[in-house]
Amino acid sequence: MALISLRVADEVAADFSALAATQGGKSALLRRLIAEALNAPARSISALPVGRPHKVTVRFRESEMRQLAEIAHQRGMTRTGWIVALVRSRLASPVQHSPEEHAALRAIVRELNRIGGNINQIARAANTSVLQGRAVEPDLSAIRESQFVIEMALARLRGALEGNADYWDAR
Repeated sequence: MALISLRVADEVAADFSALAATQGGKSALLRRLIAEALNAPARSISALPVGRPHKVTVRFRESEMRQLAEIAHQRGMTRTGWIVALVRSRLASPVQHSPEEHAALRAIVRELNRIGGNINQIARAANTSVLQGRAVEPDLSAIRESQFVIEMALARLRGALEGNADYWDAR
């Protein structure tokens, strides 16, 4: 995913931040505005939670409380934090990964990027050999298949990091 950055006056940035807070956040609002300018369909974007939190009381049986505590502990989260993460994932707010999950996802992204770099180096070496008149007979179908697999994995991973908790539920 490409990154676009720009500089604006402090007052404009403050006004934009205030507007964006009611429209899913700054990135979500910018994505929607760019999609509209390009006449492209924008992904559905839910507004980020706004306002102070309120308390909700939920009743669970004793056995469920033990399960909640155990699962939350396994994920490195508090019981309340885990319940909130589950509810927010269903409300389409950003999913809250446990610290271990977040670290693991970031490590996967780094590894996939390294693989991509290695593939680029291989392609560069093959192109150089062709330019120098040496015969190179790569298995293009295997390379294309590998590229497709990596691109699909990266797309799923980006989706998970952007808060698509349903991806993890489907596995």
